[in-house]
Order: sequence, then C-alpha cells, then structure tokens
Amino acid sequence: MATKIRLQRGGRKGYAFYRIVIADARAPRDGKFTEKIGTYNPNTNPATVDLNFERALYWVETGAQPTDTVRNILSREGVYLMKHLRGGVKKGAFDEATAQKKFDAWKADKQKGLEKIAAEEAKAKKDAAAKELAAEKKINEEIAKKVAEKKAAVEAAKAEEEAAKAAEAAAAEAPAEEAPAAAETETAAAE
Repeated sequence: MATKIRLQRGGRKGYAFYRIVIADARAPRDGKFTEKIGTYNPNTNPATVDLNFERALYWVETGAQPTDTVRNILSREGVYLMKHLRGGVKKGAFDEATAQKKFDAWKADKQKGLEKIAAEEAKAKKDAAAKELAAEKKINEEIAKKVAEKKAAVEAAKAEEEAAKAAEAAAAEAPAEEAPAAAETETAAAE
C-alpha cells in the first residue's frame, strides 16, 4: 500500500482548517485515513501548525510521500532536518548527541527569527496606530476650530442684535424724554 501524508480539509466555507493525516494514496482527500498526525490552520498569521513530531518523523522515515504543502510544513517544523541528521548518525558521521545539538541550535535560530518578525510586525502596527491617532487628532483640531469660529460668528451676531435692540431702545427713550421737554418748552412759550 502506497501511503501519503496529506491534508484533510475541515472547517466552514471560507475558513479552511486542515488535519495532517496518513492515508492510502488511492483514498479521496476527505476520505478514510490511517492516522492523524497534526493540524494546520492557514487562517492565522503566521499559520498555526500542531504536529506530532515523532509520528511525522516515523512516517517520513518509513517512506510515506507527502504532498507539496505537507512537505513544506514538515520542512518548516524540522522533520526533514531530523531525518537528515539521523541518516548522518546511521552512517557514523556523528553521534546522536551531536545530531540533537545541531537540531536544537537550528530550532533556537528559527525561533529567534520568528520572534524578530513578530516584533517588527508589532512595531509596524504600533507605528501605524500612532500615525492614525495623530491624523485623527489633526482632524479633530480642525473640526474644533471650525466649531469655535461658528460659535464666535453666532455670538457676534447675537451681540450685534443686542446692540441694535439697545440702540433702538435708546432711540425710543430719547424721543419720549424730548416730548415732555418739548411740551414744557411749548407751555413756557405760550405763557
């Protein structure tokens, strides 16, 4: 039986989620499988892989052929590197401890790279948020300035209106005061 390491689709429409399975090469994509060795979620950034490393290594060493996507996943997780290092141990190039040291060094270096990328993404996100906040503050200041100008115009109009009313009231009072004075003048002239 030719075995394949392949992805088996799950999840809802528009949100794919895959199981990494060992299956007969003739079985359909979502059909019968021998063993589930992990999961792959491409919807997260970076993609999330949960892999049973030992079982994946066992199946790769026994000759199971992975699909292209699964080969990339296994390579990123270090399964092919460990297979290569175990081959070196079998040939006598180095011992098991040296192979494990090399693998651990590779894993640590890879983890540093991932942390660096995550830090850069977080910094870029923070900078973008700061830029957006500055732009929003500028817009808010402009809006506040326009509102203040509008309020000042309304206050000036009210002040003009009150001044006009005061002038009208003063003008109305002045003729009323002049009328009694004029009447007194007329009575004095009549006498």
